[in-house]
Amino acid sequence: MFAGLKPFAPVIAPQSTEKRDRLGWKAPKSGLHDGLLYNQNVSSTEETCTRLTEITNLTVSAGTPLSLYTRFGIGGPADVYAETEDAAAFIASLDVARASGLDYMVMGSGTNLVVSDAGFRGIMLRFTSHGMRSEGTRVSADAGAVLQDLIDFAIDRGLKGLETMSGVPGSVGAAVYGNAGAYGHSISERIRSVLFFDGSNVRLFDNGACQFHYRESIFKRHKDWIIFSTELELEAAAADELRRIADDILKVRNEKFPVTMKCAGSIFKNLLLHELPPGKAAAVPGRVVREGKVPAAYFLEQAGAKGMQRGDIHVADYHANLIYNGGRGTAQELCALIEDLKGRVRSRFGIELEEEVQYVGFPQLLPAG
Repeated sequence: MFAGLKPFAPVIAPQSTEKRDRLGWKAPKSGLHDGLLYNQNVSSTEETCTRLTEITNLTVSAGTPLSLYTRFGIGGPADVYAETEDAAAFIASLDVARASGLDYMVMGSGTNLVVSDAGFRGIMLRFTSHGMRSEGTRVSADAGAVLQDLIDFAIDRGLKGLETMSGVPGSVGAAVYGNAGAYGHSISERIRSVLFFDGSNVRLFDNGACQFHYRESIFKRHKDWIIFSTELELEAAAADELRRIADDILKVRNEKFPVTMKCAGSIFKNLLLHELPPGKAAAVPGRVVREGKVPAAYFLEQAGAKGMQRGDIHVADYHANLIYNGGRGTAQELCALIEDLKGRVRSRFGIELEEEVQYVGFPQLLPAG
């Protein structure tokens, strides 16, 4: 059991109904679940759980609400949830999941996940190793490390290059996966290599092989590749100056995205000015362009997004690209509001906004990474 996580009763797939109920076992049933059709073999699920619990250093639970692991705080249960800090145990669990015939996926810190109210009918796996190491100006971090912890780790050692991302939520693995960044800089500028599992072998890519672009990487196009760790090359600098920069940025970000707010940060990706149709690009005021990007919030604000609401899902009245859960919101409400906003921008500007969030448990949508 790992710090900060709240696994439910361990799954041991007991034979008697009475004992299963006492231990909190919740096997899925065939049929309709919150309007979504699924049909899973219960005995196969129980057999898979039994095999997973035999893996050393793997924590397994059943019926675990994924709302516990998403920043939005919404989403139904995964039939099976398993996590580990050990790479070998993770690979073993992935082998079991693949052999089971059940649906499965791997999640990170859940910052950018929108999980269906029906949950995920399958096996959710999570790699949680969070170690960090430094040697000179090089820093290595495991995928499960919190990005802010890595930033603080670097600053404390007088290493420059990550401080502008202070306050960006999520894990290191997710930051690499989505090439996270802020204030004109992205994590890809500092990455030397990425260690990952491609489903068959553990491999090491250098920066070029990762094919980084704005909020993109090769890992987004190979969702079955699992990032284990990354090595970064930073620069020596005065720790107190780096801390001042990071604190100033963090203050601004916390005012915009309070840490207690149930949100994923910005919902939509900003747009690259040079990728907009010439007529659309020419109509964008120069004052809103930042480092060659047009904030999605500019188009959303013009379309009247600020203050919109669907149930208990809200668009902030001070930032048109910030959607948050007031506490009782549902995934259905969130998705409806997202589609409404996209439709408004499409109708007014002829521009298609693209979400930064990933979807889980929605059969009509592409699976999340």
